[in-house]
Amino acid sequence: MMEFSGKGIVITGGGRGIGLACAHLMAERGGAVVLLGNNAETLQDAEADLRDRGYVATAIVADVSVEEEVASAMQQAAEVLGTIDALVNNAAVQPYGTVATMRPAEWDCVIGVNLRGAYLACHHALPHMLAQNRGSIVNIASVQALANQTRVAAYATSKAGMLALTRSLAVDFGGSGIRANAVCPGCIDAPMTRFSASETAPGCEEEIIRRWGKAQPLGRVGRPEEVAEVVAFLASDRASFCTGAEYKVDGGLMATLGVALPD
Repeated sequence: MMEFSGKGIVITGGGRGIGLACAHLMAERGGAVVLLGNNAETLQDAEADLRDRGYVATAIVADVSVEEEVASAMQQAAEVLGTIDALVNNAAVQPYGTVATMRPAEWDCVIGVNLRGAYLACHHALPHMLAQNRGSIVNIASVQALANQTRVAAYATSKAGMLALTRSLAVDFGGSGIRANAVCPGCIDAPMTRFSASETAPGCEEEIIRRWGKAQPLGRVGRPEEVAEVVAFLASDRASFCTGAEYKVDGGLMATLGVALPD
């Protein structure tokens, strides 16, 4: 299946985790991918791995919260790819804290990367999509946009904002052939989850992740590749009538009440 043949795809936070899994899958299916991120070493390693597999990949270092860097990165991406057919907004940070304990600078950082970063990427990718009257935007939100655990006030707020951003994109640009959808992963075995586990119980990450997996009806955590399959579908022409929606990839977590009846 070479459904992305001849298409250019930009993935923010593309150097690892879900972003890298998306890059691998979409490149495997014929796409040329540009990986955006702020860690040059991580991006270069990811680019090298993709190229070693025979895929077309380019790494561009940019902080998604800084407009000048995003504008330059999108222009470079358009020049490298020849077009921007799909944008995957995956870049995110998740420090812990409540509204009472988190300092304003920390709050601004989370909103700046997760939500403003998605806006900036869309803002600077859209002219390229509008010029060709087609495009697909996939925002990686979270189940935290729909229901919250403790101490994730800024992260959950940013991800809920991404759902509103997704709807706005769909409504404003559907007539121009541009679709926008969001994916809401649950507990996925990715770097952010492992960071959360280390914050929760240092040295006991594997046990914590196993316990979190048991809380989902499927009884395990998900894999980045499983999220990537949904992202690739939404970015592809197979999802030609899908826009303005959010799709859960959570092992059934959001379908579960927090009350268990005795056997």
